Amino acid sequence: MRYPKQLKKGDTIGLICASSAIETARIAQCVKAVEDLGFQVKLADNLDTDYAGYMAGSGQVRGQWVNRMFADPAVDGIFCVRGGDGGSRAMEYIDFDLIAKNPKTFVGYSDVTSLHLAINQKCDLVTFHGPMVSSNMADGFDESSKTSFFAALNAEGTYEFQNPAGFEIGVMKSGAAEGRLIGGNLSLLSASIGTPYEPDTKDKILFIEEVCEPVTKIEKWAYHLRNAGKLAACKGIILGQFTKIVNEECPSYTELSCLAEIFEGLDIPVMYNVQSGHGKPMMTLPMGTLCKMDTEKGSIVFTVER
Repeated sequence: MRYPKQLKKGDTIGLICASSAIETARIAQCVKAVEDLGFQVKLADNLDTDYAGYMAGSGQVRGQWVNRMFADPAVDGIFCVRGGDGGSRAMEYIDFDLIAKNPKTFVGYSDVTSLHLAINQKCDLVTFHGPMVSSNMADGFDESSKTSFFAALNAEGTYEFQNPAGFEIGVMKSGAAEGRLIGGNLSLLSASIGTPYEPDTKDKILFIEEVCEPVTKIEKWAYHLRNAGKLAACKGIILGQFTKIVNEECPSYTELSCLAEIFEGLDIPVMYNVQSGHGKPMMTLPMGTLCKMDTEKGSIVFTVER
């Protein structure tokens, strides 16, 4: 697995919408947010395209913009502007051979999960489950998220993941494990089963997060992973932010209660409350990087291979 080169001030960042679009007026705010971080900006031309009411252009258009940004020698890194829906339509148009030949920083989360899975597994390239421009940066990039973002992008050797102050990492199942980190949004992980980019969880650390879904869907998608053998193959599981999860039928039966039952019988460590996902602050995780988790120490440590 290759860790992309460090970004430095003055580098050019390509901004893409691989799923849903933003309003035209939002583009200038996104450009300013990235420029305020010390970068130059190159824009895809579909950021404000309205396709079918919820996508930033057809799947082909969005896939081609991913390819163009990776192929462009003037672009040093690629930041997704937002998530949303429709990313699965773009996957058949992604040129993974091109990406493998042009490794660079790629950042996003949520509907971007499919791209993380595919790029990690098909291109042997580390990507970053981290803040997006419109979703996290344009309205004020909080210091905890910003610190974690640059710590992950510019890491060397080994570095320890840090939750923001006031958020303690919890332990659901004790133990220690080491493996490469993969994963992302639960609904996308479940939907990927049977596709060319379904997660290969053997000897991996699996990261899972979710937003705005009822516990009934958390159960369905997580059991799909279990029944497909994806959980039993893991070395460990890290649970990120589960944001705005509801269970109107039985409010006391939380997503953690549900997941604890699903993980029964798995002899692997499980940590939770890792602040990466759809909440704020939003910490950055290097997907594909060698990860060592230890519940006794409460630590998550990454080894960077450049």
